[in-house]
Amino acid sequence: MTLQQLRYILAVAEYGSINAAATRLYSSQSNLSTAIKDLESELGISIFRRSNRGVTLTNEGTELLGYARQVITQADLLEARYSHDDSDQARLAVSTQHYSFSVEAFVRTLEECGGDEYEFVLRETGTLQIIEDVKEFRSEIGILYTDNYNQRVLWKAFDDAHLMFYPLFEAPVHVFVGEHHPLAKRKTIQPGDLAEYPRYSFLQDERNSFYYSEEPFAYLPHAKNVRITDRGTLANLLASCNGYTISTGLLSSEMYTGIASIPLETKETMKVGYVIHQGRDTGWLLHSYIANLKKLIAACPDVTSYVS
Repeated sequence: MTLQQLRYILAVAEYGSINAAATRLYSSQSNLSTAIKDLESELGISIFRRSNRGVTLTNEGTELLGYARQVITQADLLEARYSHDDSDQARLAVSTQHYSFSVEAFVRTLEECGGDEYEFVLRETGTLQIIEDVKEFRSEIGILYTDNYNQRVLWKAFDDAHLMFYPLFEAPVHVFVGEHHPLAKRKTIQPGDLAEYPRYSFLQDERNSFYYSEEPFAYLPHAKNVRITDRGTLANLLASCNGYTISTGLLSSEMYTGIASIPLETKETMKVGYVIHQGRDTGWLLHSYIANLKKLIAACPDVTSYVS
């Protein structure tokens, strides 16, 4: 099996005929036909049904196509990453849940980078995507949280992906509401107090279960749910509407004005940390980013820091 054979079957499936695919790929029809027949013989399956109208995928061919797309995507990423000499280029890619401290550490590290060439990537994304990004080396590091509810599932996911989890801090669970919210003046909030208000949470991948949520107690049923993808929208919702979200209690810079952070009466805590692939060679830029994370955490008085 070769990458070229996989590219051929992807093209034939897309254009509906071997002739059309050959034209698009600037190859001969006989080359494509021979390559596909060789692959069918090697795998012991029929990939396409052939007729006067062209070709269509068989059930086995459809399954193979899914795998082929994954392989070609990864091959294209490798080619793009190493297609030029960038041995001296500084690179840092971070995948993170929606935490302001991870973004601020990213900015500080960028400001400290004095190289003539560099590539910095920041992805604020869902929990499963973070794990996959670090697993597939798209990101050097992932930032996320665990608690008593999700830790067994997440630790299994970390093990399967060959990731190591390093805790940064542990924080009590807080409720974020706007300053004009009926609960804004409370010293503490009980879970039952939230039942009548909309719950705001960050949108996760469709494959995700409650174990991959960014907010504690996501598994509890709620009548009013609003899901968003960025912290700016969350801040606007909190300031403008009588909804709430649950997090660590650390307000981000866009939430300092007009937002109240109130402890939730629960014994549950959130342990926030980072994951790195066991096979990752941690370079100086990643070490700088982790150092900036630890500096920011050490400056927060309301959390239990695990950093030294």
